[in-house]
Amino acid sequence: MSAQDCVFCKIVRGEIPSRKVYEDEDVLGFHDIHPVAPVHFMLVPKKHIPSLAEVDESHREILGKILVLAHRLAREQGSPDGFRTIVNTGRVGRQDVPHLHVHIIGGNNPLPGMIQKAK
Repeated sequence: MSAQDCVFCKIVRGEIPSRKVYEDEDVLGFHDIHPVAPVHFMLVPKKHIPSLAEVDESHREILGKILVLAHRLAREQGSPDGFRTIVNTGRVGRQDVPHLHVHIIGGNNPLPGMIQKAK
């Protein structure tokens, strides 16, 4: 998928509205349209990067910036006592949008456990 057709690139360009939580020259943060917890937003690089599986050394700074922002923004959005970060990658990782994105999920109550053990 090209950056022209990517839904997150369209959000970055302002072609699709979003409820922003953060924006600078490199990163956009916005609320998930299908939240799974009281706090659920995503941080995306403005530059189109298809997935975590396609990053290299040139992406080190943007990935670090996203992770540094996660804690501050989670606190500001109402999750001061912790949060979960999720980066779904590729088909097996259930990545639905082919643009690198980090989910930040939290709130006041503990989140449910992670993935169930395979049987």
